[in-house]
Parts: sequence; structure tokens; C-alpha cells
Amino acid sequence: MSEQLLTILKLCLLVLLYLFFLRVLRAVWVEIKGPKTTAHKAAPAPAAAAPGPAIAPPAPAAPPKGRRARREAARALTVVEPAEQRGRTYPLGQELTVGRAPGCQVIVDDTYASQLHARVYARDGRLFVEDLGSTNGTWLNRQKVTAPTVMGRGDRLQVGNTVMELA
Repeated sequence: MSEQLLTILKLCLLVLLYLFFLRVLRAVWVEIKGPKTTAHKAAPAPAAAAPGPAIAPPAPAAPPKGRRARREAARALTVVEPAEQRGRTYPLGQELTVGRAPGCQVIVDDTYASQLHARVYARDGRLFVEDLGSTNGTWLNRQKVTAPTVMGRGDRLQVGNTVMELA
């Protein structure tokens, strides 16, 4: 081989090494800085209340009917995979965080899950799932979650290698 070819191959190897190093640094940075806090179009934040006396929340409405009833009745995440955790159930409240961090309501013992991986929250009687800037992404019914996405009964949420079903 000529010296020029060897020099070109060395430079290519060096470039690949730097690209790998930058990818590792990016993954570490995403884990350290935590989730993004931005406004979302799919689930707008409630408007700020005007100063004055507090208003009592409205009385609960009659139970919904039809498809909406099935969606609202879904109030638990049940682990489907891995097999050793199958059947474990996590009741849903207003908000539920999923990840490896001890502060999460659903602690996932999975190296493919981020510390704060995803959150499931209720808004306007519907359930949403949102990725919190995870390295490997959050998947709902085998579709990558890129923005807050509505969940319904029977939907499967995948965080790392852990799959949970909304029941």
C-alpha cells in the first residue's frame, strides 16, 4: 500500500473515533441535563387565573359513555414484558414518571431506559404520554413518541426493553 492511502485511512479512523466520542458525550449530556421544559401544542397548559377569590372545582360529571368511557376507565399500566415483571401494575393518577431514577413512580430496571425517561399524565379527561428527552426514545404501539401523544385502553408503552399496557 502507498503511504498516501495509509495516511487517508488513518485520518478516516481518527474522524470516526471523534464522531464516536461526540456521540457518547451527547448521550451523557442528555442524561445529566434532564427533561426539556417546553410548551406543547397537543396539551396546552391551563391559563393563569386572575387574582381574586378561589373558585371551587366543578362537581364530577356523569360517567361518560362509549369510546370515551373506555379511554377514561383506563387507569393502570400493567407490565407485559419482561416476563419476570409481567403482571406488575402501576395505578395512574394525574401524573406518572417512568425511568431508572429513584424518584420515578415506575422504576424500570433496564439499562436502555434513561433516568427520567417518560411521563404519563391526565389532561382534559384524556391520558397523554410524553418522552422526557430519553436517549433511546419512548414508543407507543411501536410508534416513536416525539410529542405528547394521546393514549387509550390497550395501548402498549415501551420504555427500553420494558413494555407496559394501559388497562
